[in-house]
Amino acid sequence: MNFWNLGLAKKRTAANAPAPSALTDADRKQHIVDFMSGYSIETTPGSALKIADYREHLRPGTKVAVTFLPGSDYRDTIKVAARLRNEGFEPAPHIAARSITSQDELEEYIARLRGEADVSQVVVLAGAVDSPVGPYADSMALLESGVFDRHGIKKIGVAGHPEGSPDIPEEMVRKALQWKNDFAKRTGAELYIATQFVFEAQPIIDWDQAIQAEGNRLPIHIGLPGLATLKTLINHARACGIGPSMRFLTRQAKNVSKLMMVNAPDQLVSDLATYKAQNPDCGIVKAHMYPLGGMKKSAAWSNAVVDGDFEMKPDHRGFTINREIA
Repeated sequence: MNFWNLGLAKKRTAANAPAPSALTDADRKQHIVDFMSGYSIETTPGSALKIADYREHLRPGTKVAVTFLPGSDYRDTIKVAARLRNEGFEPAPHIAARSITSQDELEEYIARLRGEADVSQVVVLAGAVDSPVGPYADSMALLESGVFDRHGIKKIGVAGHPEGSPDIPEEMVRKALQWKNDFAKRTGAELYIATQFVFEAQPIIDWDQAIQAEGNRLPIHIGLPGLATLKTLINHARACGIGPSMRFLTRQAKNVSKLMMVNAPDQLVSDLATYKAQNPDCGIVKAHMYPLGGMKKSAAWSNAVVDGDFEMKPDHRGFTINREIA
């Protein structure tokens, strides 16, 4: 069996867990609040230029991942990380292996993140570059370099692929995840899996159960799409190679009038929260928001959920925020 043989995945449920139909609205609400509490969110150096102050949108101490896109300058990531720290947040900058030109550049990058932004955690990725511009071909090469250990960075996010990767064969993805589990065991590094955003819960649940059965013990921070129009979500999904869960969007897209309506991930969050509550030994531990339609809307929605300021829908398929999200 491999990670992607989902049909043979071992189905695991908590002992004596109540059937979904037995849950009260109060139960469901508490599960959702618990699931979203402590959520993290993403930003880019480009979007940071449009945000006057992150404190207008985020609660103190929120973890904010800072992306490193192809063609970016790592100095811009350092600058945003330092700003986030000064405004009271926990920066988690991306380190894209294939965009690092040399060992010296990597050392400078990490040293400045530590010195200028007091960074204590990072997310390591291969990066969306076809060919490495330097000595690092993938995240495993970065981990093996020892640079994070030398600079006292123990908490490290690594990429997870719930719906496969358009660029990496499944067998390589499976072996990479096994290697990362082994690396965490032999080094004591606090690795966790940071995933791409998804749109539907069941493929994610199947993936979690499959990799758990295979031996994964790294906690999963599952990516969620923030508030955005259906058209925007579909465009992002296609660009990122989203797999089976994209069917949730394409079903809705058959109604052209819905393309410009703003969508919220309430059903996805509700389903994953119920799964996590009823399967406390599952791998999913946190939610990570991708603000695809902008930081303001996604942060406001997420904060409302954490505050419990929402009502369950009568059909139990998601919930509705009480406050207005501008």
